[in-house]
Amino acid sequence: MIKKLLLSILLLPSVLHAQTLIKNAPQASATKNLIKESNALNFIAMGDWGRNGADHQRQVAKQMGITASDVKANFIISTGDNFYPSGVISAQDPSFKYSFEDIYTDFSLQWDWYVVLGNHDYKSNPDAQVEYSKISRRWKMPARYYAKKFPINGDLNNQVLIAFIDTNPLIPEFYSNAEYGPNVKGQDTTAQKRWLVKTLADADPAIKWKIVVGHHPIYTGGSRTEAYDTKAVRNSLKSTFEKYGVDVYLTGHEHSMQYIKPAGKTHYFISGSASEKTPVKLIADAEMVASEYGFMLFSVNNNQLRVQAINDQGEIIYNTLIKK
Repeated sequence: MIKKLLLSILLLPSVLHAQTLIKNAPQASATKNLIKESNALNFIAMGDWGRNGADHQRQVAKQMGITASDVKANFIISTGDNFYPSGVISAQDPSFKYSFEDIYTDFSLQWDWYVVLGNHDYKSNPDAQVEYSKISRRWKMPARYYAKKFPINGDLNNQVLIAFIDTNPLIPEFYSNAEYGPNVKGQDTTAQKRWLVKTLADADPAIKWKIVVGHHPIYTGGSRTEAYDTKAVRNSLKSTFEKYGVDVYLTGHEHSMQYIKPAGKTHYFISGSASEKTPVKLIADAEMVASEYGFMLFSVNNNQLRVQAINDQGEIIYNTLIKK
């Protein structure tokens, strides 16, 4: 028993140690020099966060506030699993106060939050998060899925189209799950996919970038590389993304930060470590995977999109630039 305890103590630092793996680079070199893009649409992407401030949630929130203030972020995106362990039961649930309002207090985080639902949010009452939009000035979830166009630097002739989707009903196994089943049953997945096609098929010449935000990734270098939920969402959405020219698919679910670029047009980002981090591996198409607490900063111009991954110490652990 004592030997086992000593072995656990010896292994503990390696288990908790942050890890960033970059393609063709043995180790990342972190910096605190944030790149500020002029005339850009700036937004923070974070996910898997609602733990009443526990497990580095407060530390990540602090760095989010510093970064948002530094670049004058226009809004924040949550990639789901907003309230652990089991979502919220009503729009008056105390978790809204203890996991959201009392944590993200910096003035720079008081702007709009665009939110999607994760699987943990489905364990109670996902519609309560929709209803909370009527109570909170900054919480924006008008429906379980929705879309919005964001002008770049206030220019209506240059916009970013973002579709916020609900991936939970796209996973067949959820329908027989005791926790998720009651809230996915009755969801019309065909209607959502028709809506998504119509949204992405928008031929408005002002749209310079198309981004889709969901909870479940299509590719991941985390623990769910070939899991049933990853495969289900991949089978359901990947061909649509390619057909309609989606530039970025942004998700959470994996408690890490990742950038994966397989063949095709779409770039895949995961930002799901706003209050927990889990192990990663560098899969074939991964450009970067990081087992770090943190979030991502997106800076979008007419012809380029920069993504910076920032950890709970305020270090930029990865930076990439996508050009049209």
